[in-house]
Amino acid sequence: MHEIFDERRYLIPFRSALLPQIFTDVLVVGSGVAGLRAALAAAEHSDVILLAKAALDQSNTAWAQGGIAVVLGEDDSIDAHVNNTLDAGAGLCDQPVVQHIISEGPQRVRELIDLGMPFDRTPDGKLAMGREGGQTAHRILHADGDATGMALAHTLIEAVHKHERIRVFDQCFALDLLTAGDNGGRCYGAITHHPRYGLQMIWAKATILTSGGCGQVYRETTNPQVATGDGIAMAYRAGARLADMEFMQFHPTVLYIAGANRSLISEAVRGEGAYLVDKTGQRFMVGEHELAELAPRDIVARAIHRQLGSGVNNSVYLDARHLGREHFAERFPSIMELLKKFDIDPGEQLIPIRPAAHYMIGGVWVDPAGRTSVPGLYAAGEVTCTGLHGANRLASNSLLEGLVCGAEAGAACADDVAQSPSLPLRIVSDIRPSDRSALDLADVLSTLRSVMWRHVGINRTGTQLQDVADMFDFWARYTLDKIFDDREGWQTQNLLLIGALMSRAALWRTESRGAHHRIDCPEPSDDFRTHAVWQRGSTTPELRPVRDAVQTS
Repeated sequence: MHEIFDERRYLIPFRSALLPQIFTDVLVVGSGVAGLRAALAAAEHSDVILLAKAALDQSNTAWAQGGIAVVLGEDDSIDAHVNNTLDAGAGLCDQPVVQHIISEGPQRVRELIDLGMPFDRTPDGKLAMGREGGQTAHRILHADGDATGMALAHTLIEAVHKHERIRVFDQCFALDLLTAGDNGGRCYGAITHHPRYGLQMIWAKATILTSGGCGQVYRETTNPQVATGDGIAMAYRAGARLADMEFMQFHPTVLYIAGANRSLISEAVRGEGAYLVDKTGQRFMVGEHELAELAPRDIVARAIHRQLGSGVNNSVYLDARHLGREHFAERFPSIMELLKKFDIDPGEQLIPIRPAAHYMIGGVWVDPAGRTSVPGLYAAGEVTCTGLHGANRLASNSLLEGLVCGAEAGAACADDVAQSPSLPLRIVSDIRPSDRSALDLADVLSTLRSVMWRHVGINRTGTQLQDVADMFDFWARYTLDKIFDDREGWQTQNLLLIGALMSRAALWRTESRGAHHRIDCPEPSDDFRTHAVWQRGSTTPELRPVRDAVQTS
């Protein structure tokens, strides 16, 4: 990776003393499930500012059709959920983390119910439990059929608005974390930009990153426009350790209509009994895995990818006709409305689908309390790598992780607030204008997203990954050296950094495991059963062993 990726500490030049100053105890950057839950937990002991990049309800959480995986049924167990998670994670899950998060799930869900979360229920009033890929039991809670994420976001947003110790700054873009020193020094908040108020210094005794994933680094993605990896990029520039950056999960079933935006078709549709078929109507997953359509997502996505590349079966469909139109509409009202826009009747017609980038498994390396390697900086949710997901996330474990880890980071940061650091600091970012030629930003962004999809996507090879790394080095020389004054420029610079980190990590891992599939190294290797941890300025990763058993004293 070109040295220019590590040269720039901040995206823009500034002098902290010359900008407006805002102070709080805890700053939460991001408004998905992890951020909202972290803000509520932190507000139990401190004053909180919650930053939302766009509107408060625009996040990956709000887009989530799937539900929350949690053990509540009498015919289910924590051990079964743990084992399903470990199986999906392909040998890279940290078992103590898995055990802890899954064990905490029931309590966090009961808290949601107390807040008024409208989970779907059976006619006799019990919680309705669904099933999704990789899950061997019915343990998925949904709300409003296929709008669980939106219901969850609204429930937590209402609680946030009611809390007198939480201030919400929406439409507020965080450019960089503020630290004492250039690499790994203590974090004291963030420099932000608001369309109305301009640049602002927000000083905090503790900062929690909950900014979500980076799906927009791919051309084909289920993620909203806000998912540009800003939190991961900010953390890297601040010296935080990142881990498992090669692992992006690809969702197998996204509605594919040429010329239209990609829209997720929830895994719950297959959990309800829909089939995956080729253009002749044949179910191709039956011979691929014992769980057929409900196999882990990496297996299903690769099987669909093979069908699409076969030259014969260049179309793949979901067949839900046997479920019936009325049942489909009742169970999946949002998806039904989506399909109507394209004149698709799931009771009579096949639903055209393809895979797309969906969930970033790697991210900011954190301990069980959400602490990063930078003092004063915590993180939770998709922006992190906790060790829960391993090499492939189990369906509906992400909202669970956000609930549990958001609450724990919000509670744990009380220790930093109590230290009462002296603020503000004098920080000077002195960046000189570049004399190099400039590349067209829109062209760079479009090309990098296409290249990531083609060569750092479902199937990868070492030769192609090296070519991609070289491309990123070229783009970086003429883009990362520039100073931009708008979000388009800052987001493109963040995506360049994210893409370069993902490509480098994928090139390093010369095996196939979970969501990372190398055609030139098709088998898993015990030599790579380790977390690869990267930090600003390092040329090779630090290797952290996987923890297989709960540690006892």
